[in-house]
Amino acid sequence: MSRLLLRSALELRASSLAKTTPARFAPAILSSSRPPSSSSCCSRRGFNSTTPIVEPVNQPHVNNAPNPTENQVRPLAFKKSHPSPPPAPPVADSVRSLLPLLAAQPGGHYVTVHIHGFPYLVQEGDQVRLPFRMPGVLPGDVLRLNRASVLGSRDYTLKGAPHVDERLFECRATVLGVESEPLRIKVKTKRRQRRKKQAKSKHRYTILRISELNIKTLEEIDEPSV
Repeated sequence: MSRLLLRSALELRASSLAKTTPARFAPAILSSSRPPSSSSCCSRRGFNSTTPIVEPVNQPHVNNAPNPTENQVRPLAFKKSHPSPPPAPPVADSVRSLLPLLAAQPGGHYVTVHIHGFPYLVQEGDQVRLPFRMPGVLPGDVLRLNRASVLGSRDYTLKGAPHVDERLFECRATVLGVESEPLRIKVKTKRRQRRKKQAKSKHRYTILRISELNIKTLEEIDEPSV
């Protein structure tokens, strides 16, 4: 009895779906097969022929000066990789009065130069081993060391705040070469493990020789740099 009721219910449902399906999709089929009306064509033509809306350009104020290059083509502005340094301040009068006395001192002069942040107290002819390998240099290159904090002699000392003006002296160093330390091997172990790991290191250092240390005169300082 239950099977007969279930079968009859399924047949009724199938017949009801068959009757409602054409009526449901009929408006869509009819609407797609209709020819386009004249009102829709007019609306499309009106939309396509409408002039674009251009926002008004702000006019300059009456008090502004006219721009002579307004209508000229402007070239592309490239960023300077090395901008020109600002003009150096004039040398103080106290330095000008005592600099000849410092230059006239016998027995040579000394200077505390800074190379990559490390200070070195050197004289002319000294040899310096840097605690690192300086990149971009070859044996025979001459370097201008222009960063110094102290410049002095036996009786006079000129201290910078924090550095001495590079126009007052000339310090040059010659690259002698690269020196390497012996190979160091460190054995690394862990507790309760039989494995061992070796860490090898062999650092290289750049050797410099101070080839020139001169204190400039007032005439050389006043000369314009080329």
